[in-house]
Amino acid sequence: AGPRHISVSETSRPVLPRHAKLKYDETRKVWVILAPERVLAPDEIAVEVLQLCDGERNVGEMSDQLAAKYAAPREAILADVIVMLQDLADKGFLTEAREKTS
Repeated sequence: AGPRHISVSETSRPVLPRHAKLKYDETRKVWVILAPERVLAPDEIAVEVLQLCDGERNVGEMSDQLAAKYAAPREAILADVIVMLQDLADKGFLTEAREKTS
């Protein structure tokens, strides 16, 4: 099975796939996503959004949080977050949290 392509929406609960890690690169003073044979240096906003991608929160909840933090319109934030996360998902840096089975 290849990577599951996810379609990000307000109800998605995105999370970094098991093989990818968001970590701070002390040498370069930047956040990077480390994946096998690939490194991505997301911008500051992307890093902030990725830190909210814990598999618990959905995209709508993340947008609520960011809208409150930046006192920005939620619709604008939501649209930007979806575009950004979809881009990361298309590149294989994001997956959907599987539904928890009891």
